[in-house]
Amino acid sequence: MMEEQTAIKTTCPYCGVGCGVLAMLDEEGAAQIAGDPQHPANFGRLCSKGAALGETVDLEGRLLHPMVDGERASWEQALDTVAGRLRSIIDQHGPEAVAFYGSGQMLTEDYYVSNKLFKGFIGTPHVDTNSRLCMASAVVGHKRAFGSDTVPGNYADLESADLLIIAGANLAWCHPVLYQRVKAAKAERPDMRVVVIDPRRTDTCEIADLHLPLAPGTDVWLWNGLLSYLAVEGHTDYAFLEAHTEGFGAAIEAARASAPNVPAVAGQCDLPEADVLAFFRWFAATERTVSLYSQGVNQSSTGSDKVSSIINCHLLTGRIGRSGMGPFSITGQPNAMGGREVGGLANQLAAHMDYSAETVDRVRRFWQAPNLVSGPGNKAVDLFQAIERGEIRAVWIMATNPMVSLPDADRMRRALAGCELVVVSEAMACTDTTAVADVLLPAMAWGEKDGTVTNSERRISRQRPFLPPPGEAQPDWWALCKVALRLGFGDGFAYEKPAEIFREHAALSGFENNGSRDFDISALANLHDAGYEAMAPRQWPIRDGRDTGRLFADGGFFTESGKARLIPLTPRPPVNAPDTDYSLVLNTGRVRDHWHTMTRTGKSPRLSAHEVTPFLQMHPDDAARLDLGDGALARVHSHWGEALARVRLDDGQRPGSVFMPMHWNDQYALRGRVDAVVNPVTDPDSGEPEFKHTPVAVSPVEVAWQGFLLSREPLADPPACAWWAKARGNGFHRYELAGTESAEQMPDLARALLPGDGECLEMADPGRNVYRAARLVDGRLMGCLFMGAVTALPGRHWLAGLFTAEPVSTRNRMALLSGNPPPGQKDAGRNVCACFGVGENTIIEAIRKGCRTPEAVTRRCQAGGNCGSCVPEIRDLIGRHARPVNRRIA
Repeated sequence: MMEEQTAIKTTCPYCGVGCGVLAMLDEEGAAQIAGDPQHPANFGRLCSKGAALGETVDLEGRLLHPMVDGERASWEQALDTVAGRLRSIIDQHGPEAVAFYGSGQMLTEDYYVSNKLFKGFIGTPHVDTNSRLCMASAVVGHKRAFGSDTVPGNYADLESADLLIIAGANLAWCHPVLYQRVKAAKAERPDMRVVVIDPRRTDTCEIADLHLPLAPGTDVWLWNGLLSYLAVEGHTDYAFLEAHTEGFGAAIEAARASAPNVPAVAGQCDLPEADVLAFFRWFAATERTVSLYSQGVNQSSTGSDKVSSIINCHLLTGRIGRSGMGPFSITGQPNAMGGREVGGLANQLAAHMDYSAETVDRVRRFWQAPNLVSGPGNKAVDLFQAIERGEIRAVWIMATNPMVSLPDADRMRRALAGCELVVVSEAMACTDTTAVADVLLPAMAWGEKDGTVTNSERRISRQRPFLPPPGEAQPDWWALCKVALRLGFGDGFAYEKPAEIFREHAALSGFENNGSRDFDISALANLHDAGYEAMAPRQWPIRDGRDTGRLFADGGFFTESGKARLIPLTPRPPVNAPDTDYSLVLNTGRVRDHWHTMTRTGKSPRLSAHEVTPFLQMHPDDAARLDLGDGALARVHSHWGEALARVRLDDGQRPGSVFMPMHWNDQYALRGRVDAVVNPVTDPDSGEPEFKHTPVAVSPVEVAWQGFLLSREPLADPPACAWWAKARGNGFHRYELAGTESAEQMPDLARALLPGDGECLEMADPGRNVYRAARLVDGRLMGCLFMGAVTALPGRHWLAGLFTAEPVSTRNRMALLSGNPPPGQKDAGRNVCACFGVGENTIIEAIRKGCRTPEAVTRRCQAGGNCGSCVPEIRDLIGRHARPVNRRIA
């Protein structure tokens, strides 16, 4: 454990858990990372991604200098270009021809300045964020019910609940540290029950007492059924309803109309009646109930209604704002909540204020911003479609990669390519989005940034720098202020440090508030620079110097009446239904060790080892019907686009549905962007896209061979074959390949993939369509290539280890083209535990030596001993490889 006094306390830049991190540089300048045991979000624990942060801070691939029209420029030239072109477009077409698109990866201070500049001074309403793609439905649900975008509870409630419902969230993979907190709580209190509501059986189901694999898009029917059941069976808190809510009669009637009884709900959701009844009875009987929900609820054309249906059930029973109970939206990004605080969404103003005449006037006076917009602008998908139509002629994109993350992504790319001015603030030089930029501005990355973020439980934490800014990289708020100065708005943007921005943000939160708005951190408005630097994590609202752990236990909602609203809901199916041509439903999401579009995690060898290629998770019955085997290359296509992925058979996948992760992009795979396939339909209230329900067809890709290349140096150009995906390894680069070349053409392709001098080893078997080659220089392995049928390919892991051996030993050299270690050597196998780099074969060996539990495996080889994300996989290996225990019969 690194010594706290020598480390910088900062915050992890990944998911919405908001874990505290201790970071420092060792004597050789390498980043050393540990969890902060004093941070209340994680108490020292980190997941695989957080633990590997030190592997992502190198300067390879960084954007270090401004670029204008493809040429290197000075900051002065770049800023003059941005301001000049913006001014020209505004003068000719008005301020609404300009847009800004931000990110939950931005710090709050950067977010605040961007909203103030574009909404307040330029005067365009078209300011939105990639949080629109993940949290906007939760915002609508909160504001409908509470009159404010308020998460009522905190993480401790998940641990103290007697019933935890996890809806549409693979907590084990997407929020691993929080999952481990829940898992530990359940181990301490075996009577605690967990229900997982998810069409897929994910690793989160490891702790589930009940899994409800409902038909995609039927959530509102399920929760309406619960509301109806609670009302009919008398499980309502009438005292709370009468004193603190309104609309419950209409909500109950709507629920009865659509989901009158258990058989009706079970039929609509395609669930066993007994399981539905068990869920309803457990909820009815358990006061301390928390309903935790995330993207599986939000990312839908009915996402807002799904959120409202969950909140309705908690309001009906008065289970809100007290220990161990309440609806809980878990955010996806580290500062999705901070972006909402400053008005990052197109339908918000700053400090949780909306566009009423009163609030517009208030913000205008506070900012002294005569150009402040008076109404909402285009939400994310609408914004890029407006670019396509030519209505928006300039867009500034900051800290996000929308050409990978937006639905109907190919269309969005074409729209951006035709835009008159595209400014991109980015830390990495080559992304799908920088490829269509006119001006690139080098931004600071994690480890260099200075500011604040807010996690899912309303906790504000400092993100502090421990690395110097590289090249000419500058803070995002600085670039915005310099452009504001050139546009004539310098007086409103004369900030010299992030502490000044934070103080103004805090002051606005309390301006004419008097308890009428939920977001209030005005107690921090006079925080001096030293206090800002030393600020410990704080949970808002912060009034009279005190943090607030929970809200709404005694009412006090932020609606006009002061009462929470139950919303009558009529369920609607997804907009696009499967048909004979597109008969499968595509669901998208995240994997365990990668983050968003891989610009950061793709740099880490250990995070890249678990999942190397885009994959398509299918139920074996669906795959058999389509003549697709495990590992086969498949084409996934819809009305909107197509992607390529390797098939992965999984009994936990719901028949009729397929799953593909969102991370891969043009830098890491050929046609691996799943969002090119996803339909652009959005929720009419939240504007959030329907990422979880796109009708698709899946078909085999006809290739003559599959294979892989391990190379000490990266290829100068992408492999010239039918399909490829790449990943970073420890001392090498890995390429998974597929092609149409015949056996006679394979040597020519090999020479292109293994160029250079040195000794070349070859093995060809044209009859089996197999070819293998390796190149060595002075005994060092420079690269090896294996081509053939999937079943003929060896594992990659022993071969990967040869790149650390200099030179390759004679025994290993003789075994090189076999792909397998010589007798007496061990192959650790496919990486399972990213935290400690433990391979599958090492775990299997531990199991065969008597380890019968994940805990025993951890004691023997460390696997599963940090974040625990791999424990379900370890448990599966135990089930498949543990020898039966012989019992003596008396």
